[in-house]
Amino acid sequence: MKPWQALVRDVPDFPRRGILFKDITPVLADADGFAAAVAAMVEPWRGAALDAVVGIESRGFILGAALAQALGTGFVPVRKPGRLPADTLSQDYALE
Repeated sequence: MKPWQALVRDVPDFPRRGILFKDITPVLADADGFAAAVAAMVEPWRGAALDAVVGIESRGFILGAALAQALGTGFVPVRKPGRLPADTLSQDYALE
């Protein structure tokens, strides 16, 4: 296991019984661990021609913004309708 992965904390039965929540706040609180996690996520994309990194709410905002910065590209936040103040694009879809 990589050192940053050891910082991810398991929280059983959160937010409800039967769910194992993966808490990344210990990773975010550890400067070296956070840097290592971002470096690991960036590595497969280094040198790729990217227009932007897209991040979905909460964790995606934190990690996606860090990846975009490390890759030298923009960041696009994805949120539920009505949660961003500017004009937005939307996409309807059905779950599998």
